[in-house]
Amino acid sequence: MEEEVELCFPQLLNSSCKKPKRPQLQLVATFMVLSSITLLTTTLNLLVIVSISHFKQLHTPTNLLLLSLAVSDFFVGIFTSFQMLLIDGCWYLGDFMCVVYQYLSYIVTSASIGTMVMISVDRYVAICDPLRYTAKVTYRRVQLSVSVCWIFSTVLQTLLLWRNLERPGRFVSCSGECVVGIDYVSGLLDVLLSFIGPVAVIVLLYLRVFVVAASQARAMRSHVASVTLQGSVTVTVRKSEMKAARTLGVVVVVFLICLCPYFCVTLTGQDALLNPSSVAFVTCLFYFNSCLNPIIYAFLYPWFRKCLRLIVTLQILQPDSSEANVL
Repeated sequence: MEEEVELCFPQLLNSSCKKPKRPQLQLVATFMVLSSITLLTTTLNLLVIVSISHFKQLHTPTNLLLLSLAVSDFFVGIFTSFQMLLIDGCWYLGDFMCVVYQYLSYIVTSASIGTMVMISVDRYVAICDPLRYTAKVTYRRVQLSVSVCWIFSTVLQTLLLWRNLERPGRFVSCSGECVVGIDYVSGLLDVLLSFIGPVAVIVLLYLRVFVVAASQARAMRSHVASVTLQGSVTVTVRKSEMKAARTLGVVVVVFLICLCPYFCVTLTGQDALLNPSSVAFVTCLFYFNSCLNPIIYAFLYPWFRKCLRLIVTLQILQPDSSEANVL
C-alpha cells in the first residue's frame, strides 16, 4: 500500500504542492534556530538604532553608517521570521505576499551589504589617510552616501523582480510554493553588484589597511627607544589603528563565512541537489550575519555598553538624557 502524500492545501488536490518529507527533529531544530536568530537580530540592532539616534555625542559620520547597517539588519531579522513559515516546505500567505516578502528582503539585504562596503571605505580612509579624514568624510557626505545606497538597492531589486511584481505567482508551479524568477542576464548583474563586487572591494581595502598597519608596527618598533611625549601620543594612535585593523579582519572573515556558502549554493543551482538540512544550514548562516554585525561593530565599542546601561535602567527617559556623556 502506497504511503499517503501530504499536501500543503488538501482542498486543492490538483494544484497543491506536496509537503517535503523531513524528520520532526529537523523541523523543531530549524524553528528554534530561526526563532533565536530573529529575536537576537531584532533586539541587538534595535538597541544600536536607539543608542545612535538618541545620544547626540554619537551623531558622527561613522556612527551614521552603523545606524544604516543596524536598520537594514533589523529588517533582515524581521524577515527571518517569515522564513519560519517555510519550515514545513509550504507558503500559506499567497502569491502577492510571497513577492512582497522576497522583494523587501532583497532590498534590505542588498542595503546591508552596501553599507558594509561604505564602512570599509570609511575605515580605510581613517587608517590610511587620517590627516584628511575629517575633510573627506563629512556628515553630509555620509548622509548622501547612505541615501544613495538605499535608493540604489530599491531600484536594482525593482528592476530585477519587475516581472514578479507585475504578476505575482508568475513562476509558481503549484499552490504553496514561494519562488521568484529572473532571467540569466539580470541574475548575472545581481551577482556582480550584490556579491562579487562588494566582496572584492572589501577584501582589497582591508588588504591595503593591513599593509599600512604592518608598516606602522615596524615604524613603532624601530622608534620605540626614542619615544618623546609627542611620540607616545603617536604610538597610542597607531595602537588604536592596529586594533581597528584586527577588528576589520574579524569582520571580513565573518562576512565571507556567512555569505559565501549561500551565494555559492544559489548561484550554481546546487540548492536543488543538496538535502534539506544543508539548505537550511546555509540559509540560517546567511541570516545569522545580520545578528553578528551589531556585535562586531557596536559591542566592541565602550560607548555602546554605556548606552546599553542607560537604556536598560530607563535613564534614557529622563530629561536631557540625549546630552549624556557616553564617550
